[in-house]
Amino acid sequence: MRFLTAITLYRLLLPLLFIAAFPGWLVKMLRRGGLGTRLGERAAIYTAPLEYEPCCAVHFHAVSVGEAMLALKLIREWLGREPGRRFVLATGTATGHAVATAAAIPGLRVTYSPLDFPSMVRRYLNRFEPSQIVLIEAEAWPHLLLTCERRNIPVRLVNARMSPRSARRFAKFASWLRPLYGLLDAVAIQEADDAAIWQTLGIAREKIHHTGSLKFDPASGARPNRRQEFQEMLDSFGANRPVVLAASTHAGEDAFIAAAIREANPQALAVLVPRHAERRSEVTADLEKAGFLVNLRSTGLAATGDRRHVFLIDSTGELGDWTAHADVVIIGKSFLSTGGQNPCEAIMAERPVIFGPHMENFQPLASRLIASGGCISASGPDELARAVSAALDPENARSMTRHASALLAPHEGATQRILALLKA
Repeated sequence: MRFLTAITLYRLLLPLLFIAAFPGWLVKMLRRGGLGTRLGERAAIYTAPLEYEPCCAVHFHAVSVGEAMLALKLIREWLGREPGRRFVLATGTATGHAVATAAAIPGLRVTYSPLDFPSMVRRYLNRFEPSQIVLIEAEAWPHLLLTCERRNIPVRLVNARMSPRSARRFAKFASWLRPLYGLLDAVAIQEADDAAIWQTLGIAREKIHHTGSLKFDPASGARPNRRQEFQEMLDSFGANRPVVLAASTHAGEDAFIAAAIREANPQALAVLVPRHAERRSEVTADLEKAGFLVNLRSTGLAATGDRRHVFLIDSTGELGDWTAHADVVIIGKSFLSTGGQNPCEAIMAERPVIFGPHMENFQPLASRLIASGGCISASGPDELARAVSAALDPENARSMTRHASALLAPHEGATQRILALLKA
């Protein structure tokens, strides 16, 4: 009865929520260049000829850029075992769509995931007839799950994570959510301790599989790689300067971090990589207001050794390889926002990591990194400057990277364990 009440309320509220969110979503699409990318597919309106669509393929649903990257990692590994297999990657954002398209994987159809209106979900399933749907990390939409259940299409959730805050919130509404989450055919969890909350949400014990984290698996996927063109760009600011990279920054963090880097070491070059490249104008204005000279990756470089210069990477999909050129990596969205960003690319690149007090989305890894000495946590500007100075010390850097790499070891093989589950 509760589920029937909940789904009825959901169906009544969904159109209202869509109308309220549509203007902001449209602005985001304009900023991110999504309007020219078959955006009608969000409403399950397709222009590609039906006969060219992959039928009975495995579908991956990945909302954000990070989730799309994880889906691409699984697809590449699967293709390594079964060359020629067809896949569909359905994304929820224009940036995720761009990253998936740029990957140019043969046999991969990139589309937008349909909005969770019953008619749109039906058109999507009628067109593609998926053999199974794989959800990356989250996004269990009611109408999608219900329709797949009626059509006997398996739906599996992989790399499932549950922060302590989310676990408490989900536990409060568990009785309402059990019928929905109980529709999942399997859940691959990152941490064994999370099994209890997923059982509370209605997942049978035998459907819960502890695979480790796809994000934290150091043995699969492409590791950060140094590129000659990147090194030439960095050298144009002055050869042999320490490089401190701020990864996936959010609003307000860029100038704050750049100032701390300058205070820690005036010779260091601050390289800033905003989470969303379309923030370039906002970030540039903040940095210039703070007295910095901004060079954009997209507009080319003027060779100069002026220590007021910062390098702003306003591109998408290059963060991993820029990380390989850094001496220290600072994790964004952890100082003036909440949730944090993934520190694992930096750890796999064997770079010392610093982050702020807000790494909620990467617990318990973040707490374990701090406790083991595998990273430095800093709060205010003074703490961050001291942290940068300490991480630039070669001996400290070696110790930090050694301890951090050891913490990723238990997740080794997660990619292969997830693939085995999906192919079962």
